[in-house]
Amino acid sequence: MTKKQTLVCFSSWVLAAGLWAQAPSPTPIPDFAALAGSSNLAYERLSYLCDRIGPRPAWSPAYARAASWAAEVMEQDGLENVRLQPVEVPVWERGSARLLMLQPTQRELPVLALGGSVGTPGVEAPVVVVRSLDEVGPQVQGAIVLYAFPMSKPQDYGAGSRIRSQGASRAAAFGAKAMLLRSLATASLATPHTGMLHYEEGKPQIPAAAISQEDADWIARLVSSGVIPVLRLELGCKTGGKTVAHNVIGEIPGEKRPEEIVLLGAHLDSWDVGQGAHDDGAGSVHVLEVMRLLKLAGVRPSRTVRAVLFANEEFGIDGGKAYAREFGAQKHIAAIESDMGGFLPAAWSINAPPQLMGWLWPLLATTSLPARPGWGGADISPLASQSVPLIGLAPDPTHYFDYHHTNADTLDKVNPEHLQAGALALARLAWVLANAPEVK
Repeated sequence: MTKKQTLVCFSSWVLAAGLWAQAPSPTPIPDFAALAGSSNLAYERLSYLCDRIGPRPAWSPAYARAASWAAEVMEQDGLENVRLQPVEVPVWERGSARLLMLQPTQRELPVLALGGSVGTPGVEAPVVVVRSLDEVGPQVQGAIVLYAFPMSKPQDYGAGSRIRSQGASRAAAFGAKAMLLRSLATASLATPHTGMLHYEEGKPQIPAAAISQEDADWIARLVSSGVIPVLRLELGCKTGGKTVAHNVIGEIPGEKRPEEIVLLGAHLDSWDVGQGAHDDGAGSVHVLEVMRLLKLAGVRPSRTVRAVLFANEEFGIDGGKAYAREFGAQKHIAAIESDMGGFLPAAWSINAPPQLMGWLWPLLATTSLPARPGWGGADISPLASQSVPLIGLAPDPTHYFDYHHTNADTLDKVNPEHLQAGALALARLAWVLANAPEVK
């Protein structure tokens, strides 16, 4: 998953807080928990997505199967206007990966190429350890650069992801041969975490990969003690041009204001490691379950609720960009995203124009979850230019980055009750927004 931190002005939130009592009460919220009953359908659908389809990069046959399956589910659940929106996506194949320590001892280390990395038949060099982009300079020439950024809590991910994104080009500018990254994680059992990098256009491109936190810390200790390790990195990565994937779209048309849209989204693609259970299989199933529950309520919402399962969030947000290009001019009242896993819901993360907070905040208060300024979501972020309020479900983040972008992001890490709790929270919010008073 791609994350940034976009904050709305705190003073606007304080002002909006003073308007709570002025907002009219929204339409009563159906008892979605009772409608769901003892159904385990959300988890069963996640099981199918993870165990039967598996990891699903947007350019892969697995993603095509996932998109077809999701469209079938939407139709089975009675959604209308179900369709596939074409999205052009890049093709990248991971291939094999091997990392060897040659000195001061010989050992093979677990490694994952970063998404978009070039390949190499083998690059061998001493290691230079840095902890930030600013520490990179002439000392890295001819070396393998290890960014040993010490991520210890979820809030560190933003700074760490900037290093992952920019680190290879930064090191290459000073003549480095390759880049390694201490995995961006809050816990580790010798597990590398992948993620996307960006090469600066027209600049040298060097191979880049992530290693476990344990191995990164070991290498850093060796360097601190005066021992310079020598490593050999081999990556079989290949870039293969472009192909076409699809966003999956389905709707419950509004009864009174069908031209006004409440968007509910998640990304259907995942990295090619693990099963994409938390990232973002859980979010995709959240979307499907919410739409199912809204249909079970038996009453059309005032506004149209549109479900969108986006293609290729992980490798460029192409689905979100394509959606905004084709549909961004339509009247979106709000856009909601689930892309932080299937853990217990904890809050709403809001990126909204200050002038809309007086309308939005009281509605959020009816959902029993607190709201905080932050980041709505990557896939819906292209709608920000249309002044659409962006709302992200923010579950308990304690363990999300333990599994994020790893081989360990598998179905067994998802608690069925926590998954359903997220769907119920999203259903309440979607209902409230779809039936809220007119936006002023």
